[in-house]
Amino acid sequence: MRKLSFENIRRTARRIGGYILLLREQLRRISLRSWIYIGIALLLICGGLYWFLRPAPPAPNLPIVEVEPVKTDDVEIYGEYVGRIRAQQFVEIRARVEGFLEKMLFDEGTYVKKGQPLFIIDPKLYQARANKAKAQLNKNKALALKAERDLERIRPLYQQNAASQLDLDNAIASYESAKAEVEMSEADLTQAETALGYTTVSSPISGYISERNVDIGTLVSPGGQSLLATVVKSDTVRVDFSMTGLDYLKSKARNVNLGQKDTTRTWEPYITITLPDNSAYPQRGIVDFADPQVDPQTGTFSVRAEMPNPEHILLPGQFTKVRLLLDVREKAVVVPTKAIIIEKGGAYIFVVRTDSVAERRMVELGPEVGNNVIIERGLVPNENIVVEGYHKLTHGDKVIPAIYREESKKEESPKN
Repeated sequence: MRKLSFENIRRTARRIGGYILLLREQLRRISLRSWIYIGIALLLICGGLYWFLRPAPPAPNLPIVEVEPVKTDDVEIYGEYVGRIRAQQFVEIRARVEGFLEKMLFDEGTYVKKGQPLFIIDPKLYQARANKAKAQLNKNKALALKAERDLERIRPLYQQNAASQLDLDNAIASYESAKAEVEMSEADLTQAETALGYTTVSSPISGYISERNVDIGTLVSPGGQSLLATVVKSDTVRVDFSMTGLDYLKSKARNVNLGQKDTTRTWEPYITITLPDNSAYPQRGIVDFADPQVDPQTGTFSVRAEMPNPEHILLPGQFTKVRLLLDVREKAVVVPTKAIIIEKGGAYIFVVRTDSVAERRMVELGPEVGNNVIIERGLVPNENIVVEGYHKLTHGDKVIPAIYREESKKEESPKN
């Protein structure tokens, strides 16, 4: 078995050696051009193997930015001013006749009704004058009645030539004079009764009355100490505030006329006010007046609004913060303030195109409302703008856009 195996090995080796000699002989016969072709073929094969077997190139490191679509909304634009509350009616109660103040018929600071008696001034003198005027009137009426009867007797006698023309003329004159005396007495009585009525001072309106300005027993008169108290009607109050001439021009540019009703608009300029504890008053007031001229010293003009005050929370004379609705921009293009970059050349925003390329877009800014800004020109709705990560961008950069989620930001903030 071993002899056979070694023999087989020798034979095989001789056979391989023969093949090698044969191959060597054939290789010697190959020309130089053939060798060149073979080398080129080997290079192509090696290049192809390297191309297909090479490792994949690393992906480009694109910046990831958060984007948000441009939205449109009806934006309310407000202005803030300092206002002063004024009563709708503020009436001074004054004495109209002279006399000693006898009584006060109300509790200070309470609500009084129209026509309610408030003060009593000593009426004795005025009652006497009224009685005298009434007596004089009765006397003159009696004299007028006698003159009328005398005239009725003279006329038939004059027609029968039993009385002269002079007698008739005297009777007529006496009757006319008596009638005039009656009318004068009636006027005197009316005047006396009016003065007597003024001794009871009543409230001309319904409202809250102040404390009295004079004490009981004081001599009051239409001249000196005539102010007895004041009555304030504050179920509805007026809020006065001032606006600048620039505000006026802006409102005119938007065709908004303050203090005038406009049926073509779906809204009216209204105000809200802040109470001293910085809480918002629940009622709204409507602007009903704007001064047609500007004060040259301050450059402002006066505006007035009426505000319901059913619970009498607002006090006349109180200062407050006024928030006025100046305009409503319908379907305005609105973007977050944080998406805007402002430089010397103006304001711009990075817009991500549909091919994920960031484009630097110059925009014209409008009013700022809360955390948003109105864009007057430069953007159209539904375009994607960069709201986070624009600091690492330049114009034309390829980016990886991610939709901005405000809710997720709010959830992450407490953890941080």
